[in-house]
Amino acid sequence: MDIELRWPTEPDDRLRTEVHTVVHDVVAAGGAVGYHTPPDLTRISTWLDGVLKQTRDGDAAFATAVVDGVVRGIGLWRRGGTAVFQHRCEVQQIMAHPSARGLGLGRLVVAGLVDSARTAGFEIVMLGVRGNNHGAIELYESLGFRECGRMPNAIAVGEDRWDDVWMYLPLGHPEGTRLNGSTAGGLGSSPRRTR
Repeated sequence: MDIELRWPTEPDDRLRTEVHTVVHDVVAAGGAVGYHTPPDLTRISTWLDGVLKQTRDGDAAFATAVVDGVVRGIGLWRRGGTAVFQHRCEVQQIMAHPSARGLGLGRLVVAGLVDSARTAGFEIVMLGVRGNNHGAIELYESLGFRECGRMPNAIAVGEDRWDDVWMYLPLGHPEGTRLNGSTAGGLGSSPRRTR
C-alpha cells in the first residue's frame, strides 16, 4: 500500500470528485465534520475551489492523504481573519474515508499541516473539535495540542447538543516578541470596574 501526502493548489475534476467522496462518505457514516447531511458534488466543488484560491493566496494550505493514487484523507489550515490574528491559523476539516480508517491518515494530515504552518511562520495552530470525538481529541493531544476552552453543548446536531472544544499548539514566537498575557496596559486595555 502506497500512502503519500500531497498539497494541491489547483482544482480539477478528479480532485473534486475524490474530495467529495471522502466528505460525503464521512458524513454519511456519522462523522463530525460540520455537515448535517452528506453534501453534493456542487457544494464540495465550490468549497474546494475557495480553499484552493486561499491556498494560492498564501492564506491556507490544503493537504490530501493519497492511498494507492486515490485521495482518502483531507485537512487544511486557514490564516486568522483580522490583523491581530494573522500570526495564527486554524486547522479544519480533518477527515479520513471510512474505508481508510486505521491507516494513520489523520495523524499524517494533521502532522503535515502543523509542519506547513510552522514553515509558513505561524506562532499558534488552533482547532475545534466536538466534545464527543474522543479519538480525535486523543490524536491532537498526542501531537502536542492542549485544550484551551470548552463551550458546553454549543454544537447542535438535530435535537442533540455537544461541547465545542478548542485546542491550540504553540509553535514559538519571533525573537523580541513581548508576551503580555492578561497584564493591564497597552492598546485595548481598560481598568477593572469597581462596585
